[in-house]
Amino acid sequence: MRERARDKGRLEDILEYSDNVTMLIKGYTYEAFVGEKRTYYSVMKNVEVVGEAAYMLSKAFKKAHPATPWKTVQGMRNVLVHDYAGIDSKELYNTAVNGIPELRRQVERYLTETDWEAWATVPDDFEDFAE
Repeated sequence: MRERARDKGRLEDILEYSDNVTMLIKGYTYEAFVGEKRTYYSVMKNVEVVGEAAYMLSKAFKKAHPATPWKTVQGMRNVLVHDYAGIDSKELYNTAVNGIPELRRQVERYLTETDWEAWATVPDDFEDFAE
């Protein structure tokens, strides 16, 4: 269920799993990353969870925050879950090194700038709710 009241928790999940990705990938070159299966699959799973949490955000929240490429984040999750044999390891590495830190910065800002009590009570058809 994609309720506005759960958006904050889902954003907190994105932060937690993004931090896991950053910790896991730290110090790894691409070659080392693909050569270390434990790290590779750990990063993959954490990126998947980030995408799932993004998917579960309310449509209103995603619409109110268009600077974040939500469809891209969700799309990576879909590839990891449904097209696991077709995963591009370079794209996964790039996501872990570049995409995840940028997403984390945006999400951290949303968490601090949003009035969560007000957000949870605004009707879904109210499109101009700002951070």
